Amino acid sequence: MNVVNDLSFLSLIIGATIPVQLVMLILLAASGFSWWYIFIKVSVLKSAELAVDEFENTFWTSGDLNKLHDSIDSGRIKNQGLATIFEAGYKEFNRHKTSKSDMSDVIEGVRRAMRATYNRELDFLDAHLPFLASVGSVSPYIGLFGTVWGIMNAFRGLANVAQATLTQVAPGIAEALIATAIGLFAAIPAVIAYNRFATSVDRLSVRYESFMEEFVNILQRKG
Repeated sequence: MNVVNDLSFLSLIIGATIPVQLVMLILLAASGFSWWYIFIKVSVLKSAELAVDEFENTFWTSGDLNKLHDSIDSGRIKNQGLATIFEAGYKEFNRHKTSKSDMSDVIEGVRRAMRATYNRELDFLDAHLPFLASVGSVSPYIGLFGTVWGIMNAFRGLANVAQATLTQVAPGIAEALIATAIGLFAAIPAVIAYNRFATSVDRLSVRYESFMEEFVNILQRKG
């Protein structure tokens, strides 16, 4: 049989031992899920950033908090991110204000309401990031396991041969190294995406927290 044909990518995968094939299958599945989550996170974070920009522009140019709240309720402003945090805080402010509560109690209630909503928003933004981190850190080791197994089988096969040649060794070594290559193929995009998305979430988190403090100051002045 032609050695070049033996070393083709598909033939090496088909001819690999069952454990190495399982390793490749796990890595390819992990890579597929990673890319699916990457596309989802790109869309989610882009939408979140646009929503923050839109709401901040509207908030700072609008002098009427009641109209801004009505715009969110009516759907004219998308109820997402800062808009959701603002709505939670403003509803809590109005509820306490009508009950004639002490101003310090009102502000504390507003902080708690916004903090709870803030945590839910961050939890939504952080979704799937732990999976990407796990794929990025574990995939090379899974691929290495397949490599070690494949090389071990290649050398075991040589034990039954009187004289080893490159033709006999190359397919087994190439099969083993494919597992490492697939492991890196799964890990590298996941690591890059995780770092990029984590940075974006951190920036959004800072903007959310800054808005919460500024909004509390505004409510204190109104009170």
